[in-house]
Parts: sequence; C-alpha cells; structure tokens
Amino acid sequence: MEFTKGMLWHPQLSDPKGDRSARNRNRARLGHEQRTKAGGITMVIDKGIGSNAYADFLETASPYVDCIKFGFGTAVLYSDELLLCKTALARNHGIAVMTGGTLLETAVQQGVVSSFFDSICKLGFTAVEVSDGTIELPRHRRTELIKEGVRRGLRVFTEYGKKLEGSLIQIPELIRTFEQDREAGAELLTIEARESGMGVGLFDREGKCRRDTLESVAACLPEQHILWEAPLKSQQVELITSFGANVNLGNIVPGDAITLEAMRRGLRSDTFPSPSVSEEAIVYMI
Repeated sequence: MEFTKGMLWHPQLSDPKGDRSARNRNRARLGHEQRTKAGGITMVIDKGIGSNAYADFLETASPYVDCIKFGFGTAVLYSDELLLCKTALARNHGIAVMTGGTLLETAVQQGVVSSFFDSICKLGFTAVEVSDGTIELPRHRRTELIKEGVRRGLRVFTEYGKKLEGSLIQIPELIRTFEQDREAGAELLTIEARESGMGVGLFDREGKCRRDTLESVAACLPEQHILWEAPLKSQQVELITSFGANVNLGNIVPGDAITLEAMRRGLRSDTFPSPSVSEEAIVYMI
C-alpha cells in the first residue's frame, strides 16, 4: 500500500481498525447533512483553560475535535478579548464552538434571550446548545429557541435530561423531544450526563452504564443524530464497543481528545482490534 502525501506512518498503523476512513476532516466545508452523516463527532468541554493551554490543545488535537463547548456558564467570566481569541482559534481549525446550555437557560430565566443571541454571534460562536437541564422550559419555548438559533445561522445542538442526580431517561419523552427538536431544526440531540458522568441519565452513581437504557435508546433513535456525554474513559470504551468507532461522544476534557481518537481507531488496548484469521490458518487448524 502506498503512503499518502504528507503521511510518514503506514495507513494501517494510523487506523488499524479501518473504521475511521470515511471521516471527512474538512468539517468547515461540509454542509449540515454531510456533517451529520459523517458521524464520529467529538465534543470537547472547556471548563476554563487559559489561552496558552487552549492553543496547545488545538495544535495537537484539532484534527480530532468537531465541537468545543465552554462549559455551563463560564463564557461570561472571560474577558471579551480572550473569548474572541478562543472562538477565532476554533473557527480557524474548522471546529464549531458554543456556550453551555446552562447559560441560555440563565438568559431565559433573566428575560434576556435576544441579548444572549446578539452576544454569542458578535463573540464568534458558531453553535448554540438548547437545554432545560436546570429550568423548566415549555415545549413551545424550546422550539422557539431552536428556531432562533437556526435563524441566526448557528448550528443547534439540543440536550435531553435533567442535571439533578438520579434523573433517568424516559424513553417516550426522549423520542418526542428528539422528533420535535429535529423538526424545529436541531442537528444533534445530546444525552445529559454532566461533566462528572455519574448519577445522571445513562450512568449510575458509580459512572457505570445502564445497559437496559442504552439498548432502549439505541433501538428507537438513529445513532447518527445522538451525541452521548461520556467524560470517563470506561464510558467511552463501552460506547465505542457498543456502537463502533463513529459513535458521537461529548464532554471530553481537552487532554483526552487524542486518547479518545486512539481508542476509536483501536490504538489502545481497550479497543484493540481482534486479529483476523487467514484462510491459510483456518486450513492449518482443520
């Protein structure tokens, strides 16, 4: 096999499982439907790293990151100069950048939604998360927020689930929410797990996956339109094992972005590809 221009490693070493070959890394050039069909989205959560750490993270991991979320309401705590710098760097790497859904929930509670959208557009954000993890949000209001994001030219990610510990996924409600969010213009529906990955939604208090819930969601919703928040390595491994290399995963800390990509490709023991048995070996065993 010939090497690709600019690649010094053999392709079978960079992707031994061969499941990431369909991944188009020119994300900025892809349309809405193309991005969605590509799958394998990695959403990184930034909880407050400085400009140098942020630039270093993008230098090493940007080819493997699709979206950066400034966790919960942290975006308003940065100086405008630093925030503009961080959003510009993300855009330069073709990465979507958005505030956490909690900040929009705060804007709803404070009655400043229009100002919120004005600000994120001026500050260079390219996506918005619509959620109701902390507040109660009527269905019609949720739809209005999604449509406003679309109207502003933003990619819209919605989120299902409450942040209260012990909150579970209600399958009929999840299906209704997914269908109505998609109809309103949302690109992906995120399954809430918080940044801890414990005691909410798919995961129990120890961070272990509720397999019955996972199987129920997988049976009723299209995989390419669901993004699982999975901050812990064990959770990422289980979801990759269950759905394959191109499962959509979120709330990944910056330092784990390359580690996650390695697991997707089978470059770590947790997801190392099983050896194939050649025809010659089968004959020999017979």
